[in-house]
Amino acid sequence: MKSASSIKQIVIVGGGTAGWMSALILADTLAQSTTMQGASITLLESPVVGTIGVGEGSTHALKRFFDTLRIAESEWMPACHATYKCGITFDGWSTRPGFTSYFHQFSTMVDNLTQPVFMANVQARLRGVDAPGWPNDYFLSAHLVRNKLAPVTPEHFPFTANYGFHFDATLLARFLRKKALERGVRHRQCHIVASNLDAAGDIASVRCSAGEEFAADLFIDCSGFTGLLIDKALKTPFHSYANDLANDAAVAMPTPHDGDIAPHTVSTALKHGWAWQIPLTTRYGNGYVYSKAYCSADQAEYELRERLGLLESDVPARHLAMKVGRVEQHWNRNCVAIGLSQGFLEPLEATALFLTQTAAAIFAAYLEAGDYGERARQAYNREVNCYFDGHRDYIVAHYKTNSRPDTAYWRDRARDPGAVSDSLRQVFDTWLGGRDLAAEITRQGLDKYYPIGSWYALLAGMGVFPPPAPAQANPAYGQQAREMQEFLRRCTLNFRNHMEVLREYDSAAGEQARAA
Repeated sequence: MKSASSIKQIVIVGGGTAGWMSALILADTLAQSTTMQGASITLLESPVVGTIGVGEGSTHALKRFFDTLRIAESEWMPACHATYKCGITFDGWSTRPGFTSYFHQFSTMVDNLTQPVFMANVQARLRGVDAPGWPNDYFLSAHLVRNKLAPVTPEHFPFTANYGFHFDATLLARFLRKKALERGVRHRQCHIVASNLDAAGDIASVRCSAGEEFAADLFIDCSGFTGLLIDKALKTPFHSYANDLANDAAVAMPTPHDGDIAPHTVSTALKHGWAWQIPLTTRYGNGYVYSKAYCSADQAEYELRERLGLLESDVPARHLAMKVGRVEQHWNRNCVAIGLSQGFLEPLEATALFLTQTAAAIFAAYLEAGDYGERARQAYNREVNCYFDGHRDYIVAHYKTNSRPDTAYWRDRARDPGAVSDSLRQVFDTWLGGRDLAAEITRQGLDKYYPIGSWYALLAGMGVFPPPAPAQANPAYGQQAREMQEFLRRCTLNFRNHMEVLREYDSAAGEQARAA
């Protein structure tokens, strides 16, 4: 096995967001590396295979990606029709009174003041006290969404905020390609049809439909669900999540909006799954994620069109199949799978781009450290598998805590015991037992995947509480909640209107384009 310093040629198979994001992360690593000087990156992009192109939301990790690459939001956001995202609103997942909608927030520094009050009230409610436990009242991100404010913190406001983005995935891939080419990544359009293995079983080269071959020391498989290298060439075993997550298909279509949009994704429970609504500067992205075991593609499209008022419209619908799970070895021999080729969780928490970015960044760190041996591969695979499994459990928790009785789909999601890992079962037992959930999350290390505030928001937001005992009513809890709401209201006075900020970016980008 070669050492990292001996890697001179890196070939990325596949473009799209995963391919170009990986290219930029590796290019940035090589530019700063003392062990891999002289290495080159070539990305091979098929002219006949399109990208999935409907994953239009991110976590706050995408901000770190652009900040690391020194790319300003005012530059990339207008190019990708992007908007800000403070979190996700979940509508209709619960039928419990007072908890039929809740907001899963991205954290801010202000949470250090408000989250302890929220958690204390939640713990009181778990003991039967009639304490306010709805998460929307306690987090700045929820108040920014309510008032349609951009989460960019002004210089005079001493607390920073995490936030994500919504974007046109096709435009984002195009923007990343431009930046990668500027930073020395080579690009060839060619359709890969075969791989050649050497005597040891490593990938020696790949061959395109025109007959040209591309040899490399290291291959990055960004070929999507096809898995040209990690699956087709190396036959890497696949670990399915089908027993944990039932949804395996989606249908998507756009709708216009009036330009007055709030910075959040909306996830609304439907009959056999859930619908997303994602605001871009030019349109809404809409989709319905469902299980083919409960409804057909035609039924799903009808339900989505009915919801959007498009039953008589000729707006085309795009149908997608989802392969839910992960490979057992993301780094197998001299190939690393990044993006859909390595695995996929349904898009409920917009984890796809996060896992792509994380897997690429962790691998780049190994390369930068010169660590390329068997022990590094094993450690990398364990770490990335834990990221997938940890995010899977958080998504499963949404379904296990739903209280919808209307269809077999939702009833089955709540009662299926096979969908609960030992880790998630311990989380539920701790919560329902009224014990310290924060301590349990920390003990298991789950806060590496979702912070403690996210777990509290999910379980409290779904209304997973015992009935309050009237005799235990305590007005002090309500007073604390009201004080937090007033504090957050005053914090929001420091922020600007969401669309106002985006229009400034658009205007500045237009002026730069005209000047060029």
